[in-house]
Amino acid sequence: MTLVFLLGLVAAVVWKLYQLTKAPQDKPLRSVTLCLVCATLSYPLAMPGGASGFDTDAGHGAAKLAQNVLLLATVYFLMCFYLYSAADERVGKRRARREGVLVLLVAATITGAAVTVPHEVFVGSFATTDMTIPQAAVFYLVAGLYLMYALATAARWTRRYARLSAKPHSTGLWVAGAGMSAMTVACAVRAVIVAIRWGGGSVSSALMSAVALLLVVSILLFVFGITYPGVRTRFSSCRLWFRHRRAHRRLEPLWALMADAFPQFVLPTDSLSWRARWRARGVHRRYHRRLVECRDGLVQIGPHLPATGFDDGAEHLARRLRDAVHAHKHASAGPIPARPLAIPLQRSREADVQELLAMSDALRLSS
Repeated sequence: MTLVFLLGLVAAVVWKLYQLTKAPQDKPLRSVTLCLVCATLSYPLAMPGGASGFDTDAGHGAAKLAQNVLLLATVYFLMCFYLYSAADERVGKRRARREGVLVLLVAATITGAAVTVPHEVFVGSFATTDMTIPQAAVFYLVAGLYLMYALATAARWTRRYARLSAKPHSTGLWVAGAGMSAMTVACAVRAVIVAIRWGGGSVSSALMSAVALLLVVSILLFVFGITYPGVRTRFSSCRLWFRHRRAHRRLEPLWALMADAFPQFVLPTDSLSWRARWRARGVHRRYHRRLVECRDGLVQIGPHLPATGFDDGAEHLARRLRDAVHAHKHASAGPIPARPLAIPLQRSREADVQELLAMSDALRLSS
């Protein structure tokens, strides 16, 4: 599960970096990308293997400090996304600068607390750290309070955007907002725990486990919320891709008949650039091109068919189509007025596609 989560973060970073190369001036997109980059870099440092390896190179406790600084940067850039997405860009930019100064002060404070104590103090986890050491308590308390503030602010803005958005984006925003609210509660409880332990008190292991579980659940809710709209959109795109691919294959008999009768209607791709030829091989483009070529051929073949009998069914029309193609090949040269063929009663693109598919299926069955 841990590896899957990390791979998901890496995939999200790669996708956002690709989008950023297309729109480098998009500040909200840049903020989201930096947020994901910081989250991805901090995640391995929270794992035992990554933390021990980093500590071996940089010194004991360095992984804990780096992880918390990256978490501060993660929530800061999350706030920047909303600030840069605001209607008043000037106000958002000014607010982002103020928030940047604040997060730098918090990072400097926890760094000062970490470097003024022996490295062994931060080797353990939150539950095992001796909070009676003032620097350790300041480290966790200051970082936790800033995370609580930033997450609460981002959660409030997320809920505001959720009310203004349509599904599936609103669903994802509501879930992400719930995750951030739960993380805010967990940070608040951890701050209280730090204060109690700083004063020499003790906290039950059950409460510590409950807070840890709440953090895990809230993070999963947040990740699900921010990925839900994209995953659902991608799922819909995949369904459309398979639908167009299947329809493209079903149109093969009709297209082959029309291409044989009217080869000049087959849209050429040889004259296009290599990039345009590569894009023309896509399923959606081939599907739409085949629809156009089939319809153009049917318009031209119409004059060779009788003016009546179009409602006898697709099977009868399929036999007449083959006869009409034969008649067209042996017709004398000269202009023949075109006549629309297989026009659906409901004038819509989907109805037109269904008419062409029914005709093509009839040609396949009667071959």
